[in-house]
Amino acid sequence: MSIGESLADARRRAGLSVSQVSQQTRIRESIIRDIERDDFTSCGGDFYARGHIRSIASAVGVDPGPLISEYDTQHGPPHAMRAADVFEPSRPIKIRERHGPRLGMIVIVVLLAIIGYSAYHLVSTRDHNSGRNVAAITTPSRTPSPTASPTPSTKPSPTASPTPHDVVINVSAGQEDCWVQLTSASGSQIYMGTIPAGSSMTWTEYKTVSIQLGNPAAVVLTVNGKRQSLNTVYPVTLSFSPRSGSTSGAQSG
Repeated sequence: MSIGESLADARRRAGLSVSQVSQQTRIRESIIRDIERDDFTSCGGDFYARGHIRSIASAVGVDPGPLISEYDTQHGPPHAMRAADVFEPSRPIKIRERHGPRLGMIVIVVLLAIIGYSAYHLVSTRDHNSGRNVAAITTPSRTPSPTASPTPSTKPSPTASPTPHDVVINVSAGQEDCWVQLTSASGSQIYMGTIPAGSSMTWTEYKTVSIQLGNPAAVVLTVNGKRQSLNTVYPVTLSFSPRSGSTSGAQSG
């Protein structure tokens, strides 16, 4: 029994229609019908075909592992993917050219922001130190009288210094490779590459960053020690803000 026949038979045994499977998997009905006829041309490539097989098999209650292995036998095992293979559409899209700010202007704005933050931090530190010095000079010393019993001196309890608000991102790849791109809020690239299966990478940033995952089903994403929910097999883009802790995501497909 072929892959499409196995999925169609499992769907009928589960009492589901093509429309119901489409609503559960977010896969178009026409693509599901093509897959049940063992026609994978409408999937858009081997990467998406494997994802569709995995999603449909989970919806109809069968193990996707043997079906994926059979697909690899027929079409070849998965190979390392380039960034263009993940995010480039199968059909060219005409996009109007946008005249954004020049790179030089962006660099100047970033430098001014860094200089302003450094100056603010330096002035705040000097004001804090000068306030402590004045308090030490104006506080009168007390000389204990000969008849008065000495009182134990109390040491001020140390105050914890404020820590910067950082966002710590960890990506751990499972049994498959995953392409990752990390960019700052200004659009500058922090990292771009493939994390091999069985390895992980960690970044610590103090500003809002965006991360793109080419194969989210194959990784575990942890932000500030909290595992993020990635309920999709499609490439996804997520944004994390260290101060507010907010997260926003956009699925590509």
